[in-house]
Amino acid sequence: MIQYRFSIALSLLLTGILVLNSAHKKETKEKWVSLFNGKDLNDWVAKMHHHETGVNFGNAFRAEENMIKVRYDQYGDFKEQFGHLYYKKPFSFYHLKLEYRFVGEWFKTAPSYTLRNSGVMFHSQNPYTMPKEQDWPISVEFQFLGGLSDGKQRSTGNMCSPGTEIVYNGKIYDGHCLNSTSKTYDGEQWVSAELIVLGDSIVKHIINGDTVLQYSKPQIGGGVVNRFDPKMKQDGKLLNSGFIALQSEGQPVDFRNIQIMDLTHRYKKK
Repeated sequence: MIQYRFSIALSLLLTGILVLNSAHKKETKEKWVSLFNGKDLNDWVAKMHHHETGVNFGNAFRAEENMIKVRYDQYGDFKEQFGHLYYKKPFSFYHLKLEYRFVGEWFKTAPSYTLRNSGVMFHSQNPYTMPKEQDWPISVEFQFLGGLSDGKQRSTGNMCSPGTEIVYNGKIYDGHCLNSTSKTYDGEQWVSAELIVLGDSIVKHIINGDTVLQYSKPQIGGGVVNRFDPKMKQDGKLLNSGFIALQSEGQPVDFRNIQIMDLTHRYKKK
């Protein structure tokens, strides 16, 4: 009887060790990692329209006060010099989170649609594959819009698709942008934005803790992008991975607390 009880106790102990070890491994793998060190942009690369990759024209993207700031005080005329700031490596299965806020005055020579407009590009092409005159990266956009303080609804956490398409409600969505169900956020308040991307399957947009949009099968297709290298636009190709980039369109904006959790080990098919 004593030996039997000892065997049971030993079995329970070993099971407990295995469970704890498994939980520890999961916790070790699934951890938040900061993409921005709070001091400089050494882990990022800029690609601005009309400029070669690596040129941060007008010091548009700045590391200040533990934030990445987008400003235009060194621009002169805007001249469609849209910009994107790319993290140094691509991702496939992940959970991204950050906070953003619109600040100051919109740059008046920028296109009118850029008023209180910014976003995060994901599943983007490598910035070094973009010609100097390509205007937008082939990517999917997690679009951020600020309210205009006019009492009208203006959602944020929307989807836009430069050179791409997505499947929504079981079929290819035929528009360029798809509005979310979010609330409207006026003024200069911080907004929390999260993006869950599972390779070429599910994409989920979350604003201030609420899931506001979900779709699937991001893929190359559609229009909007101009003067790209034809080799990069293989219409119908599912997008399983790509680069993450912060957007500059003409509205000053701040980004902070940019973190990512790699979900590859949990979701990627063996």
